[in-house]
Amino acid sequence: MDKDITIRLAQQPEADALLSRSPLAALVGMLLDQQVPMEWAFSGPWTIARRLGSDDLDAHAIAAYDPEAFAALLSDKPAVHRYPGSMAKRIQQLCAYLVEHYGGDAEAVWAGVGTGEELLARLKALPGFGEQKAQIFLALLGKRLGVRPRGWREAAGGYGPADVYRSAADITGPESLAKVRAHKQEMKAAAKAAKASG
Repeated sequence: MDKDITIRLAQQPEADALLSRSPLAALVGMLLDQQVPMEWAFSGPWTIARRLGSDDLDAHAIAAYDPEAFAALLSDKPAVHRYPGSMAKRIQQLCAYLVEHYGGDAEAVWAGVGTGEELLARLKALPGFGEQKAQIFLALLGKRLGVRPRGWREAAGGYGPADVYRSAADITGPESLAKVRAHKQEMKAAAKAAKASG
């Protein structure tokens, strides 16, 4: 195993290497992680970078990209997401926000943050990041990238504890991916049962 690869969500080496070294790629992968399999979502940043002719993502370049052309880039086969048009718009909104508030530097969102609560608030302010997505990403930062401000586990809520298999933050390979999948299926089944009895 490559020790420089700390995130193993795409389950393919080049894509995981990009997620591990690029804060923006990690944020974009998290943004894409809805309504598609996790590996598909987290390979998205690598696919986008390749289609842009680069080995990384650049917030300034993406924010300034022609919206129709960027949507087309995500729609090319194989599509980056089940909803490439709306996701292209969300990625551009995220990049524009990072340019406006952090000079285009995604890592500045968490660099030097004093507390988990402050980090959670910063993540929730990002376009496309609600409470749950922000908590999962906060847990991912702490567990996989060593970003651990005071109280980070508490701020990450149910995703913060060690030795749980609840989200993208807990995946280190195929075995843990299967455990997270099983947990998500249990949660869905429980929600369905609750709805049926309600």
